[in-house]
Amino acid sequence: MDERIQKLIDSAKTKFGLGDYYLETHGFFRNVNIFNETIYTFYMEWFPKHVAKPDDDSNPEGTAVIEFNLHAGKFERTIFVMGKTYAKDGIAFPNMDFNDIIKWIEEETGLIYGKQFQLRRQQEREFYFEGCIDGIAVSPGAFIEVNLDQDGKLTLFSVTGPFPSKNMVIEETYHLSLEKIEHLAKEQLKLIEYPSDEQKKIIPVYGVEEIFVTNDGRSTIPYELDDSPYVRIDEIIVWDEPMNEPFERKEIRWFEDITAEQAFSNEPSPDSFPITKEEQDRCVQSVKDFLRQVYPNDTGKWLLKTLKRNKGYIHATVRANYRDDGVFQRKLEIIIDANRFQAVNYLDNEMMLRIFDQFQAPDEVTVTKEEAFEKIKEWFELKPVYIYDFDQKQYVLCGKIDCQYGVNAASGEVILLDELI
Repeated sequence: MDERIQKLIDSAKTKFGLGDYYLETHGFFRNVNIFNETIYTFYMEWFPKHVAKPDDDSNPEGTAVIEFNLHAGKFERTIFVMGKTYAKDGIAFPNMDFNDIIKWIEEETGLIYGKQFQLRRQQEREFYFEGCIDGIAVSPGAFIEVNLDQDGKLTLFSVTGPFPSKNMVIEETYHLSLEKIEHLAKEQLKLIEYPSDEQKKIIPVYGVEEIFVTNDGRSTIPYELDDSPYVRIDEIIVWDEPMNEPFERKEIRWFEDITAEQAFSNEPSPDSFPITKEEQDRCVQSVKDFLRQVYPNDTGKWLLKTLKRNKGYIHATVRANYRDDGVFQRKLEIIIDANRFQAVNYLDNEMMLRIFDQFQAPDEVTVTKEEAFEKIKEWFELKPVYIYDFDQKQYVLCGKIDCQYGVNAASGEVILLDELI
């Protein structure tokens, strides 16, 4: 076995007290973070020696799943399956002292409590932390989770997301207030049709669309759920003639065979390579050919939004070239072979949207946007957040506009949005 791999295995066994375990499997995987860095992770699955393997190939209770980030040189995930640990002389906090837990996290991660991470919530022996910059939250989010059993033994440790270093932050004093940006807050109030599963009904609601406002109050940055690097295209796809050839889906290979040499040399993942203009043009043509085959009568009805690399493929996000008031919009994810530039598979959310066709139609809207704004403006939230700006490649201070409440556009009732769906 490669000496470097053996060293990681021995380190994990000693650190987490796995004397009563045996190594069942191990290997490497890689991903590309928001900074376009290739991150290699060495994973291990340790089985308890005295517990029989389940017949369904699942991991037995007490299995230790451990991941080591080669880029950071740190363990970043340890999970004991079903919250059961058979570790001896591993990581434990018998007194369950919060300060001891904080000190251990700081040692493991190199982060400073209160400066780079802070407590988000605690539920008995479960501790949830979030990334921050001097107490101000960051976006994309970064999280640390620690779970203990009744004896204080570690059953889960997880570090997720980027924790920014000082040199990546443009530090400044926060100047925003809701009074200063009330016009922007009002613009974010949108009429949306919420599908209520409990009532089996579509409910028209005025709700706030989250957005970030720069600290000078002059511009906004959209709230993105997908924080992976992408290329924006925004092109309506049109054609003159359909293609009469049937589309055949091909199996997608999501798992890569990563060698030790690739991992330890930190070979850049193909997913980190830019999508050149020539490749973009070929992807646009691939999307057009796909739509001509699968949706032959829909010329001009689809908008190619973005392209991004993922596991050796290029994913094209395509949305319907219209927007209704529904929470969920019609969307396609077209998967393109990055070598041959041909669509090989796709996802369509139409089946999910059809579920809502059975819901009762929304009542007539009787409340204006201005009336709705006056009803809930006292519940608007503006919280400081350091957001990663992909153009500047640094974290910039913004205010996040949000609101947990909405207004029923038919009845005028103020409602908590979390209770609606």
